[in-house]
Amino acid sequence: MSEPVVLAEHLGRRFGKLVAVEDVSLRVEVGEVYGVLGPNGAGKSTTIRMLCGLLDPSSGSARVVGIDVARQPEQVKARIGYMTQR
Repeated sequence: MSEPVVLAEHLGRRFGKLVAVEDVSLRVEVGEVYGVLGPNGAGKSTTIRMLCGLLDPSSGSARVVGIDVARQPEQVKARIGYMTQR
């Protein structure tokens, strides 16, 4: 089995005492398509920003195209594209 394109394990992000994302785990294989849905303030954008290497996780780990997003965010940014809604 090949390495997943996205692998997140127990990913979390805090802003001071505010828990924005807690214990997110997901695996996306080559060719799979996912949508991220939820109400305002659910942590969707924060999770995506962590996966894109734009925001450091407070806990857990994530790899995108085999690259550790916390240790090598610039390499992740060089390999992916990200466009916000606004």
